[in-house]
Amino acid sequence: MSEGLVTVSYIGATILFILTLGGLSNQETARRGNLYGIIGMTLAIVATVFGPEVSGTMSYILIAVMMGIGGAVGITLARKVEMTQMPELVAILHSLVGLAAVLVGYVNFMDKTISLVGPEKVIHEVEIYVGILIGAITFSGSIIAFGKLSGKIGGNPLLLPARHFLNLGLLIATIWLCTVFVHQAETGGGTLPLLIMTLIALAFGVHMVMAIGGADMPVVIALLNSYSGIAAALAGFILGNTVLIIAGSLVGTSGLILTQIMCVAMNRSLTNVLFGKMAAGGEAIDADEVYAGKVTSAQPDEVAMILETAQRVVIVPGYGMAMAQAQHAVRELADAMQAKGIDVEYGIHPVAGRMPGHMNVLLAEAEVPYDKLVEMDKINPTFEDTDVVIVIGANDVTNPMARDVEGSPIYGMPILNVDKAKTVVVIKRSLSPGFAGLPNPLFAMDHTLMVYGDGKKAVVEMTVALNQA
Repeated sequence: MSEGLVTVSYIGATILFILTLGGLSNQETARRGNLYGIIGMTLAIVATVFGPEVSGTMSYILIAVMMGIGGAVGITLARKVEMTQMPELVAILHSLVGLAAVLVGYVNFMDKTISLVGPEKVIHEVEIYVGILIGAITFSGSIIAFGKLSGKIGGNPLLLPARHFLNLGLLIATIWLCTVFVHQAETGGGTLPLLIMTLIALAFGVHMVMAIGGADMPVVIALLNSYSGIAAALAGFILGNTVLIIAGSLVGTSGLILTQIMCVAMNRSLTNVLFGKMAAGGEAIDADEVYAGKVTSAQPDEVAMILETAQRVVIVPGYGMAMAQAQHAVRELADAMQAKGIDVEYGIHPVAGRMPGHMNVLLAEAEVPYDKLVEMDKINPTFEDTDVVIVIGANDVTNPMARDVEGSPIYGMPILNVDKAKTVVVIKRSLSPGFAGLPNPLFAMDHTLMVYGDGKKAVVEMTVALNQA
């Protein structure tokens, strides 16, 4: 394939990648967006493999073998991983992007056929250094995120003494090592400072994510997504591959935007998330004072009787639904209500779950119609006209303290105003707090009914009782 044809292919792939982001911005066009991405990546791979940079039978054999192995692993994961495991799958895939950036950097550093001099050589060495740095942070950080999301590592933040000074020291050491690496690379050296920096970056990635609480994982996933894009873009600069630079830049910038959106949705600054700080709050709030004698429990069949007379119901899913794998049961309950003429919608909070769009993914797996998933800003004004809200495993995103109690750690965080509905049904195993460690006054309100137990079991029992009514 000629260089001109490769360039045209890269331009086509770039256009398709941009169309991918446009398609993914809307649920109804998301499938089309994914298709654009698949076609664009296929075009970019074919153009690269059959371009002038690759030659020799052995090269094609190695590429075919590696693509075969990667494809087999990808297909296996796609078939075996449950939708509830998507957050940890995304995290581990981010780690592979970081590892790829590290390997590309080292291979390019060891390539003696590259003959650059002067400023071009310095720029190339800095590209290698920064690419390996970001890649290593992404690799180790994503592995820790995978561990937290999958439950293999505890969700509580690990806050080391003097951790801020430790981070500052690592940053200073990394900058100093960069100057040493560039200086030594001029005379054919630089291996030792590069290796030391890699170890520091790996340690920083571990420390950075370990210091972040499990409930902040939506922000972390978005941030690691951005890191993986930056790492890919830097790998593109190292290799001189235009389409890799563009694709990585698109992922990096969109990841940063998504990270900011997640922080706004949680009323958290990115700095506070990274350094393990909650929003400034007042005195600790005693759960006994909030709940004492005020919580009303109910059984699933009692809730079914209330649903039978309702005209409008809003279902609010949370991480508890994901843990109970109750999305299919929720869809069946909604179908049963709609069969009785009840208007049913789903209220979706941006950070409900463990990754951006987690609830959307789970409900899509259960084939819930896209038009039934309503974002927070649109669903909030309708709660006053809602007969029943069913909250499944969501806690802080429905906590009225965020709206009413100035000085609480979550004050100012946008929430779903479910307490405005006529009746609220909360399905939860216990009265345990969410990530903020705060009691939820919603649970003690006069119009709230608590259904204790496994989310899936409770929803199934409601459905059976409603169908029998």
